Parts: sequence; structure tokens; C-alpha cells
Amino acid sequence: MNTALELKNISVAFDQRKVINAISFVLNEGDIGCLLGPSGCGKTTLLRTIAGFEAPLEGEVWIRGVRVSDRKYLVPVEQRQIGMVFQDSALFPHMTVRENIAFGLQQMHGRQKEERITELVDLLEISEFLHKYPHRLSGGQQQRVALGRAIASRPRILLLDEPFASLDFELREQLAQEVRNVLKQDGITAVLVSHNQLEAFAMADIVGVINDGRLLQWDTAFNLYHRPVTAYVADFVGEGVFLSGKVISDKEVQTELGTITGTLSLGLEHGTSVKVLIRPDDIVHDDNSALTANVLDKAFRGAEFLYTLMLASGTKVLSLVPSHHNHPVNEPIGIRLEIDHLVVFPARIDHSCR
Repeated sequence: MNTALELKNISVAFDQRKVINAISFVLNEGDIGCLLGPSGCGKTTLLRTIAGFEAPLEGEVWIRGVRVSDRKYLVPVEQRQIGMVFQDSALFPHMTVRENIAFGLQQMHGRQKEERITELVDLLEISEFLHKYPHRLSGGQQQRVALGRAIASRPRILLLDEPFASLDFELREQLAQEVRNVLKQDGITAVLVSHNQLEAFAMADIVGVINDGRLLQWDTAFNLYHRPVTAYVADFVGEGVFLSGKVISDKEVQTELGTITGTLSLGLEHGTSVKVLIRPDDIVHDDNSALTANVLDKAFRGAEFLYTLMLASGTKVLSLVPSHHNHPVNEPIGIRLEIDHLVVFPARIDHSCR
């Protein structure tokens, strides 16, 4: 598979302070990547460096096998054949939807231009408001038009900077999936910046978790959730808690919920104190279990309740339970462990990326 984008040890500094620290990753042609992290972690700065708005202090940016940035060389933004979509759709208010999309096709003329407009209109399903002005559109409709304008000329890379952040929560995941389908149908490689995990997982093939300017893991959503390589990633992605335990064999950890069996990839010595990542789906409600926990709180999620439970030691854990098991707060319920992926870190873990 051909490489569309490659970053090689990219560092960026402002006022002699590094905000991006030695980040490297590869994104293949036609894939969608996401830079995921909290506000201020450096993800937008990294996106701007890919676009050419920021020059790296160290490292190189390569697009389709061509070096476009290093500390001494910077290809201008307009020469990189990059499309961009921002949080604010930035549509031209005095232009109709059709005219906004056509603006991205200034190098095309005649029949070729009309065919591309028709193709995009069908792809984005926006024919019913083609002659409306942006102020007549909903936020989601405006973002679809902005996407059409950005991909009209089939850019080498499409960069999306928090494109759904201003939309209602319910609409974000839906639109992320719709945008993914459009990009896949048009064969466009893209990089999304987001702090929202549901958006990232709905849209991206591969996700990079960033904190404090460092890329902690560049991986599939499945691996980030079930096989995090650092305690920060384990804590940041999804929901869960760390349960104290002790290594008792090459494949076993003893905890207050019983012995957990799995692969200990860190090669920890017997007797080592550890923290075991326990996800809500790892704790199963079982009325026949002798092991119980008290319900401290619960959140209704339609098909499921997310229960916050307190163990005998006072430790709190989470459990996803089918919503027809509606137990009141302070009631003890039977539970059992059902862990498919054993994720363990040394007891003295640092939840930051330092």
C-alpha cells in the first residue's frame, strides 16, 4: 500500500518551548487518521505543520513521497494540494451552495466542472438545497457543503480541524460516519483532529493519542481500548478504573475480584504490585455470583445501565448491565469478572505522558 503522509521525528517550538516533541507516523493512501487528545495537547499545531502553516524545529513532513517540510525547507501551503475543513465551515455567505462548491474547482471548466459538481452533490446528498445560501442551512448541512468544497479538486490530503465541535452532540457521531463514507467513496486520504473519542472511532481507520506534544500510541481504535501501551492511553480512552493486584505467575494476577489470567507483556517479576485496567464490560452482573458489590450510582443509557459499584475494600469499579436489571442505589448485586484482554501496569503508574 502506498504512503500518503509520513511524519519523521517532527518537533515544533514556540518561544523556544517545544509544543510538539519528536512525533512520527505513517498514513497510507485512502486511509483516515485521527489525532485525538485533550485541549492544548498539540494536535492542532501538528495539523498546521502538515498543512505548512507552521515550520518544524526538527524533522520532516512527506506527502506522497515528496518532502514538503524540514527545518530549512518549506513548501508553501498553496502548493501542497491540501484541502481543509475547520470547526467554522467558513462558507462564503454571498454564494449559494453550488457556487461555494464550484469555488473549489477554479482549475476546471465546462463539462468537466459540471460533472464534478454533480458527482459531489450526489455524494453529499445536498441537491435539495443547492441554490440556498449558507445562512439558510443547518450546521450539519453547512459542514457537508464545506466538505464538498474542500474535496472538489481531489486534494492529496484532506485536513479536518474539529469539524463537528460546534454541532449538537447527537449529530456529531452520525455526521462523522457520513463524512467517512463520502471520503471512502471518493478515495481521499484524511487527517482529523478531535478531542471526542466517539467521533474519532466513528470516522478513523487509525487513531493517534497525543498528550503534552507527544504521540503516545498510533493504532486502531480496538487496540487503543483493549491494548493500550501506556497508562495515560488506558485512562484517556474509554471508561475504566485501575484495580490493585499482584503478579503471582507468568500469566496470573491476583486481585480482590479473584485471579485474572492473561498475557503479561511487560515481563513483570512474581510478587510485583500492579494496577489492572478494568473496563465496564469486564464486570458482568450475575445474580448467582457469591461476589457482590454495592450500587453507588447508575446512569441510564437506553439498552444498558452504567453502574458505579463499590467493592468490599471501598474500591469503585464500573459495570455495564442490561437495562432490564434495574437495581436501586445502595443495593448489593452479584458480579463476576470476564476479562478477554489483561492490561497491566506497574503500581506506580504516571497518568501523564512524561
